[in-house]
Amino acid sequence: MPAGVSWARYVRMLGASVLAMFAGAQAVHQYYLPDLSIPDVPPKPGELRTELQGYKVREEALKKVKSERDTG
Repeated sequence: MPAGVSWARYVRMLGASVLAMFAGAQAVHQYYLPDLSIPDVPPKPGELRTELQGYKVREEALKKVKSERDTG
């Protein structure tokens, strides 16, 4: 067996590695909550919205504050 370990130890380590991988993937999906829905009709080029909405709102608010400060 590879690395001079027994089959039993090899299988246990393989099982532990697979379980850790699945647990990590589940934790990431629970944290980020990805949208896994598949639309019936794919979006046309340019219609797919991938920007971060929170970032966009914050940037617009900063622009508004800066413009008010510069004019006032």
